[in-house]
Amino acid sequence: MKFKLVPSAPAEFDFVADAQKAVPLVPGTEDDCCARLMNRLGFQSRDVARTWLTFLRALELAEETQSGFARLRRDPDREKLAESFQSRVYGVSIVLSVLDEHGPLSERAVFEKFREEIPTWERHKDPSRVEEVWRERVGNMLDWAVLLGLAERVDGNYRRV
Repeated sequence: MKFKLVPSAPAEFDFVADAQKAVPLVPGTEDDCCARLMNRLGFQSRDVARTWLTFLRALELAEETQSGFARLRRDPDREKLAESFQSRVYGVSIVLSVLDEHGPLSERAVFEKFREEIPTWERHKDPSRVEEVWRERVGNMLDWAVLLGLAERVDGNYRRV
């Protein structure tokens, strides 16, 4: 399964560990987990907290069980998270391939090359916002790629490391 939700990348890698620690070890409901993320990390909305909860699942730092969501007993390791990020988040491998083939590129140029990869059903779900949503997602993917050591930002452009 590939995950699509990608939150804004934090300024510091250590924030990922803080986010993971906000998810309970004993499974809790999505509402409970989102409330914990909001309280402990200061997220302003449930949507932001839900996006982080989903993303932590993508990075294999949390899981969804029959009883709810729970933290996995695994320390955030940049290299392992980079592997999960590439293999479990929809679009990351495409964005990185674009950088491999055409980089360095601006965020806008990466999105232009990615645009055709937006899933068809998402184009129909909310046609008035699809490009805005995916432009933001691609930007977030690029920033996470930098945070995880898969890319770097030089003079406002991104290139593969």
